Amino acid sequence: MKSPNRLIFRLHALQRMFQRQISENDILIVLAEGQTIEEYIDDTPYPSRLILGWCKSRPLHIVVADNIVEKEVIIITAYDPDPNQWEPDFIRRKS
Repeated sequence: MKSPNRLIFRLHALQRMFQRQISENDILIVLAEGQTIEEYIDDTPYPSRLILGWCKSRPLHIVVADNIVEKEVIIITAYDPDPNQWEPDFIRRKS
């Protein structure tokens, strides 16, 4: 999605960001420089996706929903990917 008019943080996302010491600036970096690694096109009310980005040497996963009609990106959650569940590149889940 190209430059949304609005960036919306769900309460859950804000709570998790606070708990995990993820800043709004970290989110902006991941949105600007990260890559979509999974897409969930059947999610409702909007399709969502998982984005991997790096803030310095810290990998971050952010789940966002794209409201294309309203040009909104909705931040659902953000977390540090678990190395036990992800390959070392944090792009692919371990089998």
